[in-house]
Amino acid sequence: MTAPTLAALEPGLAAVPGTVSVWCGPIGGPPAYTRNPDATHYAASTMKVAVLAALYRAAEAGALDLDAEVPVRNRFRSAVPDAPPFGCRPEYDSDDQVWKKLGGTATLRWLARRMIVVSGNLAANICLTAVGRDAVAQVWRAVGAERSVVGRCIEDTAAAERGVTNLVTAADLAALLSAIARADPALAGPHACAEMLDVLFAQERGEDLLAGLPPGTRVAHKNGWITGVRHGAALIFPADADPYCLVCCTTTPLARHDSGEDEACRLLARVAAASWADRHTL
Repeated sequence: MTAPTLAALEPGLAAVPGTVSVWCGPIGGPPAYTRNPDATHYAASTMKVAVLAALYRAAEAGALDLDAEVPVRNRFRSAVPDAPPFGCRPEYDSDDQVWKKLGGTATLRWLARRMIVVSGNLAANICLTAVGRDAVAQVWRAVGAERSVVGRCIEDTAAAERGVTNLVTAADLAALLSAIARADPALAGPHACAEMLDVLFAQERGEDLLAGLPPGTRVAHKNGWITGVRHGAALIFPADADPYCLVCCTTTPLARHDSGEDEACRLLARVAAASWADRHTL
């Protein structure tokens, strides 16, 4: 291991109820430290990074126009063909700006940004519906992810009850973020990847991984949370060391929905602080 501070966290991580997964290493790998990197977790909002990549891949291929206005509607088809349409709940969404446009229109580019920077659920469902689940599956395949899947929209209860879900692993999220950072041609071209990276840099939710890093650190990241789940996936750019990727996924009763002060947030912050201490040896 070339990440001694992260490795020293192992006894504490092992004592956490549930599953804690970590992937940390230089962008593109190989990892300097891993813990349960291939364990699957409910994706929560980290699946939105794959949706973002699918949108930009489709735009690059000319299959859709990110600057086209699309209807802002809260009515979606379930992933289960015989289930009725469903909608999101405003109180379950962390972004009120998209809801203010309900009944009107917005560009996919703006919706994609809201989906990432404030983790908007309605925005995510509109974006996923526009690009399609097959396109998101192609993103995972393009970066070599073997276990992650986006099977349904957010709050598609009928699909969830039949086992259709969204899953990620720490290793797969690291592969996706690294592909964006490196402008891997298997994923998308340099311009599309640069735009995706700019969106991830604009992330406004910093209560978990970001809280463990020095203020002002350049970080492109996406987190995700529901009751029982708290994830953080980041590209970290120190001024005094090479950039690196850190992903921490936790499925644990320590995580409380939409809490920025629970033990799961503090756990991710400790992992991030340890990664920072190891940044010169990664």
